[in-house]
Amino acid sequence: MSIDADKPGGTPSSPGVVERKKVSRVVSAKTSVPQRIVAIWASRELLGHLVRSSIKVKYKNSALGLIWSMVSPAMTLIIFWLVFGVVLHNAIPNFVIYLFSGLLFFNFFQTGVQMATGTIVDNAGLVKKVSFPREILCLAAVGTSGVFLFFQAIVMVIFLVVLQYAPDWGLLWLLIPAFLATAIFSSALGIALAAVNVYLRDTKHLIEVVLTAWFWGTPIVYSFVNTIYPHISHHGLTWIYMLNPMSPVVLTTQRVIYAHPIVHLTSPGAPLMELLPSWGWGTYLWMDMIVISVSSILLWISLVIFGRLEGNFAETL
Repeated sequence: MSIDADKPGGTPSSPGVVERKKVSRVVSAKTSVPQRIVAIWASRELLGHLVRSSIKVKYKNSALGLIWSMVSPAMTLIIFWLVFGVVLHNAIPNFVIYLFSGLLFFNFFQTGVQMATGTIVDNAGLVKKVSFPREILCLAAVGTSGVFLFFQAIVMVIFLVVLQYAPDWGLLWLLIPAFLATAIFSSALGIALAAVNVYLRDTKHLIEVVLTAWFWGTPIVYSFVNTIYPHISHHGLTWIYMLNPMSPVVLTTQRVIYAHPIVHLTSPGAPLMELLPSWGWGTYLWMDMIVISVSSILLWISLVIFGRLEGNFAETL
């Protein structure tokens, strides 16, 4: 809460004149995290409205409308496939499925965090004029990214049907904890970054660079088992790579959708290759539950940070 007050000076310099001093602004969070969560839940209808409005504005006056949500990921996938599958002669069979299964939830994470980081500044007029839980704007950004994920999943299904490729139906339920892990982690990161970005506007540009590096640090276009694991396993450093919350999520989606941990490479005379970790479903679930737990703690911390910083949002914006 910001407080301005005027204090009379000690001794006036002339009759009838009083020196005026401003008390410095103080930011304090009087609303606890549980109260914030209750307020967010009470504003869930506003959250839904913001998500719908964001999608309508994005595709306003567009001839194809929401179809662009499917065209864009499809074009991105084709470009990656041409570069890594055709030009660089990737020997992984059905590489386009392997690639898309890794991109699916990472795109959800990347888009959600990018949109959430700038959402408070982008909605400065709303923040300064209307009283509502400001965190709703960040959650709406993640929710909008979730809608895009739905359309990307449709593209994924189309590719599976066209290529007559079946996922591991028995493990399909593992996508639920993987989705929850991604959504909670994206919300936690987005809320904290959105608050910081109000005061440090370079945050929005910095996070774009960080997310690009994050993408290459996640096993999406390469195999974790063959590219990373042989170099770190004998040093006992596998756990460091798994500190990236998106690595377990991506490995889970690849295991469920690509479905084949061991494959025959398409290059002539190539032997069998272990493409994905041959873990049981319990290991994948355990990793995703750890991400969910840690992300929930981070979300709590993010709400505390947001509460500490939002007191001067209106003045700063």
